[in-house]
Amino acid sequence: MIVSLLQNILLFSMPGGSEWILILLAILLFFGGRKIPELMRGIGRGVREFKDAKDNVKSELEAGMQEKDKDAEIQQLKKQLAERQG
Repeated sequence: MIVSLLQNILLFSMPGGSEWILILLAILLFFGGRKIPELMRGIGRGVREFKDAKDNVKSELEAGMQEKDKDAEIQQLKKQLAERQG
């Protein structure tokens, strides 16, 4: 409901079938037939780099969480050892 309200207020929604055809024709006219494959390769590289960066950040966060868990486990073991010795 909120999304439809915002779309009505902003007069903004996803393009339909005929709008996509017009967009594709405008791209074809603007870039020409020879530039489109190069443009698509560039977009593909950008998407791939973004995905790689996202995966890298995700793995770093998971490694940090595992390290934090290990530190907490070490502290707990030290506490247990101190209790047994004391």
